[in-house]
Amino acid sequence: MSLIMEQQNINSNFTTVLAIRAAQVEDMLEQLLDQRLRSGEIARPERLMAAIRHGVLNGGKRLRPFLVMEAAALFNADEQAACRVAAALECIHCYSLVHDDLPAMDDDDLRRGQPTVHKAFDEAAAILAGDGLLTYAFDIIASDETELDVSARLQLVRALARAAGIGGMVGGQALDLMAETKKPDESGIITLQAMKTGALMRFACEAGAIIGKASDEDRERLAEFGSAIGLAFQLADDLLDITSDAATMGKATGKDDKAGKATLVSMHGVEWTRKQLSGLVEQAQSLLAPFEERALILQEAALFIAERKS
Repeated sequence: MSLIMEQQNINSNFTTVLAIRAAQVEDMLEQLLDQRLRSGEIARPERLMAAIRHGVLNGGKRLRPFLVMEAAALFNADEQAACRVAAALECIHCYSLVHDDLPAMDDDDLRRGQPTVHKAFDEAAAILAGDGLLTYAFDIIASDETELDVSARLQLVRALARAAGIGGMVGGQALDLMAETKKPDESGIITLQAMKTGALMRFACEAGAIIGKASDEDRERLAEFGSAIGLAFQLADDLLDITSDAATMGKATGKDDKAGKATLVSMHGVEWTRKQLSGLVEQAQSLLAPFEERALILQEAALFIAERKS
């Protein structure tokens, strides 16, 4: 049977698992972002924590944490450790959203249907909230409470730093800002998107393999799966930017077009983009074929990412 599944065939099991993983990570984030002091901390300023919680505990699919936990589950990894790594990744993701929404970046007033952090608080609070989340993510992974051996924690810290940093997400955001004044060619757009969006998706899947002490071959297989769905996620996002509305998306739409920003959708059109998404789903699902039925949820995740409506 073909690994490609029609949208209507995404079974309820996938949406159930996605919701379960989201609830697990939400509970973990609630615990991690409370007012209790951790060893070595002097104080957790109330307003700073309120801004952080506003930027993190505001809904969302928790897709990246889901990928960490489901990838780790392929290797029967410790679920609690995977959940902590998943929460750390979500801190990084949320920090990036808080900073991207700032006037100096994408200048957005709405995120997940709510005021962005700099609108609900102020710009300084948003900057500090993002800084705090970025730093805390590595604290979470490095902590002895994340019950993995030291080697695994070191690998995770290094892989996340590279995915989130200069050669990954941050570098991608820099390229995205440059693209507003100097349009990149197709190769440049692909590089930008692989860094800005794909790097954290790749890390999410690779992290599951690291947590599960997978072989080098399986670790690379999961990383490549993450790269494929990362590109699919950004293509779907760019498609939604021109085909959806703010009420559905929970954020402003049409911004790339108004800014004259080059995307693969604007370059090649809607139908080409949909064909590319179909190809990326097939590629992603094929990468998981050796795992057989154990990977069905992740296979469905690839289709969900490509066909999502928000």
